[in-house]
Amino acid sequence: MPINKTGNTGKRDETMGYVKWSYETLNHFCGDVFKAFGFTEEESNQIKDVLLTADLYGIESHGMQRMVRYHKGIEKGTIHPQAKPEVVFETPISAVIDGHNGMGQLISVYAMKKAIEKAKKTGVGIVTVRESNHFGIAGYYAKMACDEGLLGMACTNSEAIMVPTFGKKAMLGSNPIAVAMPADPYPFFFDCSTTVVTRGKLEMYNKMEKPLPDGWALDKDGHASTDAPDVLANIVAKKGGGIMPLGGNEEVTGSHKGYGYGMLCELFSSILSMVNRIITALHNTVRVVSDVLNNSAQGKPMISYVPQAVASPARYDTGESMLRSGKNNPPMPSGTMSISK
Repeated sequence: MPINKTGNTGKRDETMGYVKWSYETLNHFCGDVFKAFGFTEEESNQIKDVLLTADLYGIESHGMQRMVRYHKGIEKGTIHPQAKPEVVFETPISAVIDGHNGMGQLISVYAMKKAIEKAKKTGVGIVTVRESNHFGIAGYYAKMACDEGLLGMACTNSEAIMVPTFGKKAMLGSNPIAVAMPADPYPFFFDCSTTVVTRGKLEMYNKMEKPLPDGWALDKDGHASTDAPDVLANIVAKKGGGIMPLGGNEEVTGSHKGYGYGMLCELFSSILSMVNRIITALHNTVRVVSDVLNNSAQGKPMISYVPQAVASPARYDTGESMLRSGKNNPPMPSGTMSISK
């Protein structure tokens, strides 16, 4: 959902097929909707801030368009608006939180705040979450730590949409990883899925009735597909196919690396949070049996630490210099870059 922070409401962009609305209009709308869903005003403000931040950052797949998904989750009983996060295990540097299938944004903000609190006391804070739901952009929570002068990391598993290298059935989620680090004059901020794109991006192409770019998705038989409605339907029905890992679906392009990063995120999200997941090896394959496949029971680790706890201020300044060098890297020749929207 494109947002015009200062412009008029309802302005249509014919070239993109979008209608742009002012931030103020959408801010009020989101607040009213989430209060109607059964959340308090404070909770509604928190949820909408995560969603509208995604839209303002241009991550439309995780912005306001997620509201339909949340409404369906509440109707089906997979999201419990009245649920409150509960600490079920804790040490001075770590904690495990049971979200009781509440709203992912609320649980995750609670978890990162606890990680930040621990990091400020001990130098590092590691908090994992189980029994949660979709939490929006992972970068929002990493940025929470960064805003407090800490290095923050957040990742999550999700319903199975990633087809492993050489496979034809989805096994892992988009499993994003986000890291944010304070720096001068601007912080380092990284947030991306371990799949080529997220399911939300496919949904956007579906709404616009546009074919998917090559190299994004596979049909139920494991063949490359540009048919967004078919790929999405197969994901929902679990017929096979899904989204490729970073690197596509061939080893020569690094598919196994994207698959590996997704698996690392899965281990952090499910094993450390003690989420209800069973993984069994059968005949050189991996079968995953979990409520995660039905879009619940998600796990999310939140990690923050004081940079000076693991590196001297001088080494920290080196990181800032590296960021500036990357920013000043000579650009590629004009006209050689392609951006998909």
